[in-house]
Amino acid sequence: MSVFTPPSQVLQRHESLFLGKYVLVAGDLHDDYVLKLNTADTKVHCNQFHVYSHLQSRSKKSHIEFGLLPTKVCYENCNTLIYYWPKNKLEAQFQLAYLLNNLTKGCDIFIIGENTTGVRSAEKLLSEFGSIQKIDTARRCSLYHFNADSRLAFELDEWWHQYNLQLDDMALTISTLPGVFSHKTLDAGSDLLLNSLAQQSDLIKGRVLDVGCGCGVLSLFAAKINPAIDLNSTDVSASALASTEKNLKDNSISGNVVASDVFSNVEGRFDLIISNPPFHDGKETNYDAAEALIKESKNHLKVNGKLCIVANSFLPYSRLLAEQFRRVEVIAQTTKFKVYLAS
Repeated sequence: MSVFTPPSQVLQRHESLFLGKYVLVAGDLHDDYVLKLNTADTKVHCNQFHVYSHLQSRSKKSHIEFGLLPTKVCYENCNTLIYYWPKNKLEAQFQLAYLLNNLTKGCDIFIIGENTTGVRSAEKLLSEFGSIQKIDTARRCSLYHFNADSRLAFELDEWWHQYNLQLDDMALTISTLPGVFSHKTLDAGSDLLLNSLAQQSDLIKGRVLDVGCGCGVLSLFAAKINPAIDLNSTDVSASALASTEKNLKDNSISGNVVASDVFSNVEGRFDLIISNPPFHDGKETNYDAAEALIKESKNHLKVNGKLCIVANSFLPYSRLLAEQFRRVEVIAQTTKFKVYLAS
């Protein structure tokens, strides 16, 4: 069985298209196949920190970077783009907009993605900007070739979505970018966790860490409940980190925002770790991050420190928590979610 994802397996069928080319790779990568291409030069822009860390460990030759937007270095001499389509259509539009705004006219653009992620909408999305054709369909994926006749306009300010949140007497304005969890409104799980923390505000003290912060809602309200905390927020998503940074600034809250795959880039110990941990990676169910969070939290908590997470009721976190902590209690629940407090 190939170690590569289905999109990469389809690209393998067309390796001759990239021979001797100056290639930029971007989008929703999940393997290191692109590092094995026989190109004149391969540069990779990652929006996910764990993917960036993995690729960095596999190659010292290629230019690999992590961030919201590619730097100018990524576009230098580039004549070919390989774009991995993400699960979120709006996120794809956002990423293609900034990529096609910076690539030179005549650049060959290859878009690959699994059909279940909506990659076929690329035909309609790009048709008015140039010629696009499907050149392969296999492994339940589609591969497109696109040539832009004109650049797509891109202004970052136009991609922010805003909504307002109220918790008791605290009001916040939240800004998010495409692809960020809770992009349009606060999700029900985080809402339950927030209300639980508000009712047990004595938990929020000292050094507080929000793991998988998304747009930073949990971080913001924690700091509003107790402005004296040392706030730390982490996520693997560049868009999430940019959203959290903007929301902290816009709401006049101080905090340390760090790219980290759970605890991979976290230093020190904390009085409280809070999280609404993800259980998806792309479109696939994946408990790795949540399990790592539960198993490794003890090593990042101070004496008497606590872990407080919200999870779908059907997820097997009660057992995992009981294996790691002396005391585990459910401090709030609905038919869909449970809030666990472990110490």
